[in-house]
Amino acid sequence: MSGIYFHIPFCKRICAYCDFFRSADTRSMSAVVRAMHDELDEQSNFLSDRTVRTMYFGGGTPSLLHPSELQLFIDHASELFDCSHTVEITVEANPDDVTAEYVAALRLTDVDRVSLGVQSFDDAELRFMNRRHTAAVARDAVARLQDAGIGNITVDLIFGVDGFGEEVLARSLDAALALDVQHVSAYHLTVEEGTAFHRRVLRGEMREVAEECSEREYELIHNTLCGAGFEHYEVSNYAREGFRARHNSSYWRGAQYLGVGAGAHSFDGNERRRCVQELTDYAARRVYESESLDERDRFNEYVMTALRCVEGIDLALLRERFGEGRAASVEERAESWIAAGDLRCEGGRLFLPARRCMISDAVIESFFDA
Repeated sequence: MSGIYFHIPFCKRICAYCDFFRSADTRSMSAVVRAMHDELDEQSNFLSDRTVRTMYFGGGTPSLLHPSELQLFIDHASELFDCSHTVEITVEANPDDVTAEYVAALRLTDVDRVSLGVQSFDDAELRFMNRRHTAAVARDAVARLQDAGIGNITVDLIFGVDGFGEEVLARSLDAALALDVQHVSAYHLTVEEGTAFHRRVLRGEMREVAEECSEREYELIHNTLCGAGFEHYEVSNYAREGFRARHNSSYWRGAQYLGVGAGAHSFDGNERRRCVQELTDYAARRVYESESLDERDRFNEYVMTALRCVEGIDLALLRERFGEGRAASVEERAESWIAAGDLRCEGGRLFLPARRCMISDAVIESFFDA
């Protein structure tokens, strides 16, 4: 089964950490939305798997669109694909967009999951990140969604922010747990070139946190959420039983997906493709950059995605897909990591212990075919 991702690249305000493709100039939003419907028609044959299991509205800030506009995309996709087996439709939302009127309109749509970009429940940290909501607004947003009967809510948090340590993070985690949400994503801050945070680092106004601090904060997140009954199923993601993010999980399993919108990525099982990012170009015509995956690419991607997830590398599947030679190489390279306690091998699977997920990039890269 496949998925559809709708990229809404508009924001009211640019966050200090954000390097995603987005624009704070919303004047072209209507034209871009019309062009997205055109693109959905144009690219409807990209997927060989015509059965759509999930849809996801990401951004940017999809909650800038009225819920009725989201439903138009859902209905349009249903005309082109078999959506009778769709099990999850997610919209990302900024807490201050989640008004009573917005929630009432959202309940009239097929959206059944809301991902709230909270990032922190500390007002000083929110101001530091240039977020446009307060902790109280975030709490109210969750309560409105729950009161309306939306029972699949995820909260995003960011950790590893200079000047805001474990005490602030602990309060944010406690606040998220008190709201009884079904899913929490916790992402370590990466200071990306071109962001406001990067400019602050260059001016000496902030710094990236030390590795030891990152590891302590990661351990705090893991212990707090798992202690509260959440499953740590991917490096940055925790879910109540039955509430894993199905759309994102499909990426990690190598499923097909169609990305619609400026800057959106697509994958048909053989080819990865990205739509040109300039909004003016996008509204007039769509241009794509693409790459075909060879056997080495497929192997590297399987290793990367598998080791990010709790299930890890299935050694039998590895042999079936990539042959005995590559499987033997993986097992040989794994020996030193296992001896150091950074990898475990149980039940025919190689996986990272939760406490070592912060070094996942180093472990994963060691298995890549160059």
